[in-house]
Amino acid sequence: MIESAPLFGPVAGSLARVLGRGQGRRVGIDRPLVRSPLAPHRPRHSRVSGSADVLAAPNHGSDAMSASPRGRQLRILLLCSAFNGLSQRTWVELRQAGHEVQVQLATDAVAVRAAATAIDPDLVLCPFLRERVPSEVWTTWPTIVLHPGPEGDRGPSSLDWALMEAEPIWGVTALQAVEEMDAGPIWGTRTFPVGDPRKSELYNGAVTEVALELVHEVVAKAADPSFVPRPLDPEHLGVRGRLRPTVRQVDRAFGWSDPSAHILRRIRAADGSPGVRSELCGMPVSLFDAHESRAAGEPSEPGTVTGRKHGAVRVSTGDGAIWVGHLRPNEPGSPRLKLPATTVLDGLVDGIPETPDDPGYREITYHRAGAVGVVSFDFYNGAMSTQQCRRLERALEHATGQDTRVLLLRGGSTFSNGIHLGVIEAAAEPAVEAWDNIVAIDDVCRQVITCHQQLIVCSVAGNAGAGGVMLALGADRVVMRQGVVFNPHYQTMGLYGSEYWTYVLPRRVGGDQARTLTTRCEPIGTAQALRLGVADEIVRAHPGGFEDAALHHATRLANSSDHPGQLTHKRAKAAADECRRPLSAYREAELERMWSDIVDDAHGFAENRRAFILKQHAARTAASQA
Repeated sequence: MIESAPLFGPVAGSLARVLGRGQGRRVGIDRPLVRSPLAPHRPRHSRVSGSADVLAAPNHGSDAMSASPRGRQLRILLLCSAFNGLSQRTWVELRQAGHEVQVQLATDAVAVRAAATAIDPDLVLCPFLRERVPSEVWTTWPTIVLHPGPEGDRGPSSLDWALMEAEPIWGVTALQAVEEMDAGPIWGTRTFPVGDPRKSELYNGAVTEVALELVHEVVAKAADPSFVPRPLDPEHLGVRGRLRPTVRQVDRAFGWSDPSAHILRRIRAADGSPGVRSELCGMPVSLFDAHESRAAGEPSEPGTVTGRKHGAVRVSTGDGAIWVGHLRPNEPGSPRLKLPATTVLDGLVDGIPETPDDPGYREITYHRAGAVGVVSFDFYNGAMSTQQCRRLERALEHATGQDTRVLLLRGGSTFSNGIHLGVIEAAAEPAVEAWDNIVAIDDVCRQVITCHQQLIVCSVAGNAGAGGVMLALGADRVVMRQGVVFNPHYQTMGLYGSEYWTYVLPRRVGGDQARTLTTRCEPIGTAQALRLGVADEIVRAHPGGFEDAALHHATRLANSSDHPGQLTHKRAKAAADECRRPLSAYREAELERMWSDIVDDAHGFAENRRAFILKQHAARTAASQA
């Protein structure tokens, strides 16, 4: 077993003090002095693409252009409710920009005060925070909260209200913490078009992008002694936001006789958490993962389940139907797990027919674009159950058997996080389901690795973790969207890992670096992925533009005069690798360790899985002192 590294990694490099730092200094509008410059890192190889042009690799090494003065360092405490995607990307980009960054979870006020005192930061930055910042912290150190609402917006349900009320434009605002929540002086604000996404997609997409712009702006202003934040003035021209209450279930309520668009808006506004309470087949449930049905069907009583497909159910509405992909049972004593709808309604939809193809709800698709075959998969929250893996395996088997020159494999807004922990936890025998799931996802990865008649390009538009990262690395080329975060490790879940990681990761980064990535258990951003060789090209674009750029990359590769030579080299390399050590040997060795982790629960997989699914707070993160 690879030995686990300590959860707290060493701080990289000591920083020279500009002045002595006493405890208990009061914070008004004065900014603390900053530290000495740090030479920027220079990436080693590969390419970064703009929205239309291929650019030279950047010299700054940051995942985004830092707004702070080049090379100036701050000591920053990230205070967050959970080390979520936004918090991870903030951590990644600030460290890439040369700042010393440490993470403290906000679930324990005593621990927060102790961490701030021990670290004595130049800046306390709160990218994702539900709890109130202790007054001893915000009165002593400049403390900035990123609020997911436009200037003037206040309250804990900002995105929910924005989606429920179909706001066309929304925003993110950087506020200085004060006694009254979301009412402090403003350090910066950004706006963005909303569209009609799920709340989780909006948060992980547009909100995260503009929040990171604000992060760099805030850091630059924290280093500027002349900067003075402006007070919030609700009467100021252009201030759109207002104080809003917490959204209650009564606010989210709808009737199945309402129009589909209204119902979809309600469910999407509650997606991720807490869902919308309703009833299906006589069972009280919370609804998630809703999609418009675009197939014609016989009219039926609103609220009636009229079809099912790949775990989802089709429900009639006042003017059509919608698909509901995931439910959480609300019956007393039921497990509080978000699961595929047909799993929750087990026994209640046995007589409901399987529905033919509906363009409104497709988890996996295949099409051809000239010499490029495109397999797209989009699994809710990036979790891949046994059945989903089997369907993706069949799609890949079909795609790799076609006469295309390149296969483009692309995931959804979350690329993939590997096996489906929720389905495993809900199974009558979780260890059996976990084992089946691991074997199934290994078979998916094998389809990618052993395709020798096409070059495979994997486009990664959203974050990926564990087996999802290794699935991408099985491809010949990995194209990542700027800002994507990878978590290429398993140990925090109590697993050794599978998906041929002991083959695909070392062949890209080397054995020593593979060990580091899988034992330090830290997120990596696109700049680091590019430097290490985890990614081959980075594209700066919104998700739609990124997929166009990835297809262009694949088409260029397919039409290249060097394509036959690259394919010959790929086959020769695979044959040499097979002679050195058969691919099956990597799988057998990994599964032997996974048997111990899953069946014998040697490293706490059951407890870690349950804590993750039920969102129980972790005491600390691998980035807490990295």
